[in-house]
Amino acid sequence: MHERGVMQGFVEDLQTLDARQFVMAVRKLANGLSYGTDHSPYVGSGVEYVQSRPYQEGDSVRAIDWRVTARMRRFYVKEYESPKSMPVYLLIDTSASMAVSSTKQSKYATALYVAGGLALAALDRVSPVGVVGVGERNLRVQPSLSKQHVLEWVLALRRYRFDEGTLLGQRLRELAPTLAQRSLMIVLSDLHDPSAIPALKQLSQRHDCVVLQLLDPAEISCRGAGFLRAVEAETGREFVTRGGREWNDPQALAAQWRRAGVDHLVLRTDQPFAHALRHLFRSRGWIGRGSR
Repeated sequence: MHERGVMQGFVEDLQTLDARQFVMAVRKLANGLSYGTDHSPYVGSGVEYVQSRPYQEGDSVRAIDWRVTARMRRFYVKEYESPKSMPVYLLIDTSASMAVSSTKQSKYATALYVAGGLALAALDRVSPVGVVGVGERNLRVQPSLSKQHVLEWVLALRRYRFDEGTLLGQRLRELAPTLAQRSLMIVLSDLHDPSAIPALKQLSQRHDCVVLQLLDPAEISCRGAGFLRAVEAETGREFVTRGGREWNDPQALAAQWRRAGVDHLVLRTDQPFAHALRHLFRSRGWIGRGSR
């Protein structure tokens, strides 16, 4: 039995999808996630009340807290929490293994759908969004607050190749020295690059890191018995394996990410995941209400 990667014949061609339907699906996911920035610990002018303090020379009369002033019999002013945007970087794996699929929805299609939803939801909360391709293509978009810019690169990324390798670890090492402030790094990959784990461990020491691992059901085990000959999607290397063999162990990877302090969530292409994704970001305080 000869297979190109894992059932390449079932790959969904993103290029044939209607662009408007794709954008509508991305917007629907963004509305469901309502992803937002962290609240800032800095006090200033904003929308969230923090405390009242004694009036000082130069304070605005409009800031006076009349209730506290009446109770304390001296002037007090209100202080508010000033929101501070945290840049969001979406590191999207564009390598060949992401496009190989045994289901209707490929890992690459799922990753792009999730990335678009997270990007639009982040912009709802005024978080600039940047994107980095972690395949062989040289793709890096600096963080921006432009929704039009986001939609442009989402649609541009619908084109893919079957001969692109994974450079996740290398891209992480290249990106780290260029980050001027604390950022939220969201990796969307099938994690076929072993050098990514140490690179992400180092990155997580200064930044918030989330790994969304895309998983095809065929990667858990190959159906059937006996031996089969396959070709590795990214390198073209042929190998022989047996049916029923476990290709990927998400639980073992999850344990490694926990030890590294990196949030990790497996997104299977054959199962719904929106609820788990929403729960992950809400549990870390990264989701808030926004309006488009």
